[in-house]
This record gives sequence, C-alpha cells and structure tokens, in this order.
Amino acid sequence: MSETPAEPAPATLRAAVWLLFAEAVGMVGLTLYLAYELLTADAVDLTSALLLTLFAAFGAVALFLLGRTLGQGRAGARGPAIVLQLMLCAVGYYVIQGGTAWVGVLLIALGLAVCGLMLAPASTRALGVG
Repeated sequence: MSETPAEPAPATLRAAVWLLFAEAVGMVGLTLYLAYELLTADAVDLTSALLLTLFAAFGAVALFLLGRTLGQGRAGARGPAIVLQLMLCAVGYYVIQGGTAWVGVLLIALGLAVCGLMLAPASTRALGVG
C-alpha cells in the first residue's frame, strides 16, 4: 500500500514559519545579551534581571515551538502565534515611545506581516481552519 504524499505547505505559511524561527533566533540573541549583562553588571536588581532573562528565553522557546508546530500543519498553534505577534506590535509601540522609532516601526511591521501571512487564505486552507 502506498501513501499519498502530503501536499506541501503554501508559500504564505512557509514564510510565516521561517519568520517565527527568525524571531526565535533574535530572542536567543536577546537572551544571551541579557545573561551577559546580568553576569557583568556592577549594580543590578538580581531578581528583576533574572526574570527578564528567563522571560526572553521562554519567548525564544515558544516562538520556535509554535513555528515548528505550524510547519507541521497544526492549526492550534496559529492563535498563540498571532498573540505573540500582537505582543510584538505592543513592544514596537513602546520602543517608538522610547525614542528608537525605526526599530519600533520594524517590530510592528514584522508582527503585522507574520499575522497577515498566517491569516492569508492559502495558510488558512492548509491549516484546515474556517
């Protein structure tokens, strides 16, 4: 008995998955930077610094796992991935308020782009949603 090969994911879903992986890599970089700062800073609120570093590490793992799960065609990962992208937009807003507008605009654009890719009709069909 031969199994029929699974239909390849559409370009929109593949792009969303790769962008989630890229975000995970960025979060790993942020985690390493925060860990370095935690270990080398003279005066630090140890509890806050440790929690922030752990939060960044958790974010990296979550983005990777959501990307992998979406890549496997599981629709249940789409909602949490969209929530993380909307959180990225909120971070972008506060980065703009903090004075680094170009970084904030890029973060917002990235979050909206990934949301758009996951909500595209081809991605929705491939995930069997709607």
